[in-house]
Amino acid sequence: MSPALLAARREEPELPPAGQATLPAGRSLLRFITCGSVDDGKSTLLGRLLWETGAVYEDQAEALQRDSARFGTDGKKRDYALLVDGLSAEREQGITIDVAYRHFSTRRRAFIAADTPGHEQYTRNMATGASTADVAILLVDARKGVLPQTRRHSSIVSLVGVRDVIVAINKMDLVGFEEPVFRRIEAAYRQLADRLGFRTVHVLPLAARDGDNLTGRSARMPWYHGPTLLDLLETLEPDAQSDGRFHLPVQWVNRPHADFRGFSGTVASGQIRVGDPVTILPQGRTSRVAEIHRPDGPSRSASAGDAITLTMADETDVVRGDVITVGHRAPHPAGTLSARVLVLGEKQLAPGDRVLIKLGSATVPMRFEALAHEISVDDLSPKAARHLGMNAIGQVVLRPEAPLFALPYAENRILGSFLLIDPQTHATLAMGVVDAVSGSTDASTIRPAGGSAWPRFWPNGKREQARSVTTMFAFSLAGYVISGSLLGAAVLAALDAIGRPLLHAFLDGLQPQKTRQDRAVTPDPGLDGSGI
Repeated sequence: MSPALLAARREEPELPPAGQATLPAGRSLLRFITCGSVDDGKSTLLGRLLWETGAVYEDQAEALQRDSARFGTDGKKRDYALLVDGLSAEREQGITIDVAYRHFSTRRRAFIAADTPGHEQYTRNMATGASTADVAILLVDARKGVLPQTRRHSSIVSLVGVRDVIVAINKMDLVGFEEPVFRRIEAAYRQLADRLGFRTVHVLPLAARDGDNLTGRSARMPWYHGPTLLDLLETLEPDAQSDGRFHLPVQWVNRPHADFRGFSGTVASGQIRVGDPVTILPQGRTSRVAEIHRPDGPSRSASAGDAITLTMADETDVVRGDVITVGHRAPHPAGTLSARVLVLGEKQLAPGDRVLIKLGSATVPMRFEALAHEISVDDLSPKAARHLGMNAIGQVVLRPEAPLFALPYAENRILGSFLLIDPQTHATLAMGVVDAVSGSTDASTIRPAGGSAWPRFWPNGKREQARSVTTMFAFSLAGYVISGSLLGAAVLAALDAIGRPLLHAFLDGLQPQKTRQDRAVTPDPGLDGSGI
C-alpha cells in the first residue's frame, strides 16, 4: 500500500475488519437493502459504510484508488460507489444495474447488504433484492425530495413485507446542511409511509460521501440529535413475520435405499421435536415424527431456518410441494388467493391468463381470475385497469387449478410469497404476496370488483369473452334461421345465457375426483430446483 493511501486510511475510524475472531460467535444477522431513485447515492453510501466498518482490505483499497482515478465522479477523491458497482457497464455509466451483495460485520452484528438499482428499467432487480431483506434503507436526494421512483420502491418494499424502513436523506452537503430542507422531506415521506403499513420509519440526514451521520455523528449538522445509520442497523430488531407454527415445505423425497424414506426441506417457521404429531397438507393425512436428521447427523429437534430430513412413524404419502405442520390441522387447500403482484416481465398479465405459481416448494397451474385494480405509484390509490404491464402493481384474485396450501404473508413469509411463471417459456412473469386465502374451491363464487356474478357466462379473459359472444351469436342466428323471426333468435340467445352456467355447474359435479398422481404437478427440473 502506498504511503499516501496508508495515511488516508489512518484518518478513518479504527474498527475491526469483517470476520475478526474477537466478534461474538452468536451475533445476530441482519439483511438490508439500499434503494431509491437514480443518483440518490445508494452505492456511495454502502461503499462508505464498508470502508468505515473495516470491511475493505488492503488490495481492495489499492484497487479503489486506481479505479477512482479512472472512473471516479469526484476528481481525485475516492469514489466509494466503485466498491459496490463492479460491472464495466455500471462504472462506465455511473449507475447500478444488477444487485450487489456485500457482507460485513461489527462487534454487535453481522450484515448482508444488497445494493439495488434505482433506474426504472431495472425495477425487477430491486424487487429481487428486497424479497429477502429485513430492513430497507431508502435514499432520497436532499435537492430533489421524494420522486416517483422513491414511491415505487417504497411500494415494493411494503409489497414484499419489509416492515422497518430507514429513510436516509442524502447529499445534505449540497443544500448547505439546512434543517428546514430535511424537515420538509421528512414530512413528505412520513405522509407517504402512513399508507404503506410500515412498523417503524426512521429518518436521518446524511452526507454519505463524507461519512456524515454514517458511523459517527456529524459536526456539520448539530441540529440532528438522533442515532447514526450504523447505530440503527445494529439495534433494529426486524419483525419475525411468522405465525410461530411449524411449517416444512417438502423439497425432496429422500430415499437412498429401500429401508429409508425421508422428507427434506428447510423449516419455514416454528419448531419440531421427535414424537410430535404432524399433518401433511393440503391432503390432511396425519402421522408422527420418528426421526429428525440434520446435515451433521440425527437431532431431537429443529427450528426455523434449519435444513432437515424428517422420517415418519408410518408409511405416509408425501410428495414435493406438500407442507408438513405440527398438530392435527384440518386440511385447508386454497380455493382462491387474494394477492398483490408486481409484474417483472414485459408480458402483460390479464384476467383469464393461465400461469404456474411457485409458492414454497410447490409449483401448480394457476388461473388469473380477476384484477381488482392497479395501484397508482404516484399516490398509491387504486385505479381501474384491464391488464398489468411491466413494473405495475395490482390487487388480483388467483385460483389454483391443483391443491395448494398457502398462508397470508402477514402470518408466514415463506408460504405467503410466490412467483408467477409462464408455462410455455418458464420465464418469471411476476412476484407477489398473499393477502388472504379462501378455502372455497368453487370458482363460481368469486366476484371480482366491478365484475359479474356469473363468471362462467361472462368471464374476465378476452379470449373467453370472445368465445361467449361468438356462442351467443351462433345461437341467435340458429334461432332466426329455424323460426324465421327475431323472436326465435332472442329466445335461443336467452336459453344459452341461462343454460350455460347451469350446464357447467352440472358437468363440474359429475367430474370424478382425480387421483393424487394426476393432481401432482412435475415442473421442469431447471425451473424450481427439483432434485437439489
